[in-house]
Amino acid sequence: MAVLEQIQQDVNVALKAGDRERTGALRLIVSELQKAVKEARDQEPDEVAVLQRERKRRLESAEAYREAGRDDLADAEEREAKVIDEYLPEQMPDDELRGIVQDVVAQSGATSPKEMGKVMSAVMPQVKGRADGKRVSAMVKETLTP
Repeated sequence: MAVLEQIQQDVNVALKAGDRERTGALRLIVSELQKAVKEARDQEPDEVAVLQRERKRRLESAEAYREAGRDDLADAEEREAKVIDEYLPEQMPDDELRGIVQDVVAQSGATSPKEMGKVMSAVMPQVKGRADGKRVSAMVKETLTP
């Protein structure tokens, strides 16, 4: 079952359960996924990329709200991010990610942080959806920094 179909079913379940906050979060996700389907036209939309983008937006909003002293809104955004997490693939463990990064560094011959872009462009397709870009970036930087 596609992620969009699963979320649409979960919206109905949340509605019947009377969970307004979850229903609202799921409806926003459905809206974004439907927009991606329309934009993709003949191709299959990258649902994982849409979910990751929405999760990142929620976390960035939460951070901005916290800086502005609005902890109530920040908490709501973080709860929405947790709802989105339920539909994302399981995150790759650090040791597995480290192994991929080290393999790519060895294959590419990268030796300094200046070559980080080359390593990142090779690692990201291998970990697509299973590791956050910030996490990958930090691991690549750590590997390339003497």
